[in-house]
Amino acid sequence: MALPYCTDALAAGIFSTRGPVITILSGELFTGEAIGNLDRTGTISIQSRATPALTCFGNFTFGAMLGNAGSMKCTDGTTANFQFEQLSLTRGHGAGVSTRGPLTFTYGLSAAESEPYLKLPAGKTLGMAGADVVFVSTKPATPAGVILVAEPFASP
Repeated sequence: MALPYCTDALAAGIFSTRGPVITILSGELFTGEAIGNLDRTGTISIQSRATPALTCFGNFTFGAMLGNAGSMKCTDGTTANFQFEQLSLTRGHGAGVSTRGPLTFTYGLSAAESEPYLKLPAGKTLGMAGADVVFVSTKPATPAGVILVAEPFASP
């Protein structure tokens, strides 16, 4: 009698947990979610912030017996393999390789908490636009009305 109950509970998502994912794939920002299950398997689903039609979906395993690793495939044909380190049951970070280049990611962490674990493009940091994670330029803005000129060169 317990087996049907457990099967129904698993199907209902009672024995799984969801968390946000922030990914940098070859310099491009993706966000999405990971779902980890009681059987130590899970899925990851991410979407490009710059090109919303570009999505990736994959599977992973976690734990000492299965290893913390997974793979995913994107709608543009990109494939990736990754490994990750758990900081807790629902939080962690990882890295991998794809046919487009390197990838780094976090799960269960805020944008600010994620930055030390991500390989961000030069001149970019993470910020928030409402509930969305976005790239923000780290270069200071030039004040309105100011014209930048080159340094004067020394005369001989």
